[in-house]
Amino acid sequence: MNPFEHLPAEIVELLNTLAGQPMYGGIATTYTPFILLILFLVVVIIFSARSKLALVPPNRFVGVVEFFVNFTKGEIGENALGSAARKHLPFLLTLFLFILVSNLVGIIPGSKAATGTIGTTLALTVISFVYFTYYGIKHHGLGGYILSYRPPGVKPAFLGWFVWLLELFSMLLRLLTLSVRLFANMFAGHLLLGVLAILTTLFVTPLVTAFAAQSVGFAGAGVLFLVLLAVMYAMELFVACVQAYVFTLLTSVYVMLATSEH
Repeated sequence: MNPFEHLPAEIVELLNTLAGQPMYGGIATTYTPFILLILFLVVVIIFSARSKLALVPPNRFVGVVEFFVNFTKGEIGENALGSAARKHLPFLLTLFLFILVSNLVGIIPGSKAATGTIGTTLALTVISFVYFTYYGIKHHGLGGYILSYRPPGVKPAFLGWFVWLLELFSMLLRLLTLSVRLFANMFAGHLLLGVLAILTTLFVTPLVTAFAAQSVGFAGAGVLFLVLLAVMYAMELFVACVQAYVFTLLTSVYVMLATSEH
């Protein structure tokens, strides 16, 4: 039997799995336990390392956490916020670690990435939006913050107000772009990994169940899919880190824009 005949049904089941299923009467989904687990892991990581901070890291775990702290402060915070990065470091570090751990946990077979659902990425974006808006209002005042999106010196005046409307729309659009970018990258990666895993299984199974020349040929294709799966796993590790970096960096940039004189 041609393994491709089973592929459509397997992909439908994969999509249903990635979509998440309701739990406890709809108040949670199959992603919820992983979100709670990741929150717990991030808290444990931060507080475990914090209690052991020293001039020379006492072990590799603390050294790795210090690397992420310094990376977030220097490569993400200071690149956008300069000297103000230290003030926003707790928020940026928590955001970065949550997304990174979510992405990495999601690569483990059988687990789910919180960032692979639009609900989680939208919630992260709303938190980011509220954060930089709060500091923008704190810096400029409510009226000043709203008017800060109108570029000074634009003539005629109506053109300046038109640009202001475009800037406000662009600012609100961040709710969509931030959430969709992270979700789309993670969901697409998990979908591709799932399809390759299904193809590997479908093409190797005939050799296990009934040895024949045709099944040997199928197994050869299965090995090829397995190699592609391994390559994609390596790629997903890279994407997991990059997406955590991009989301946190953009949040840092938005904080800078909200609190700057522009």
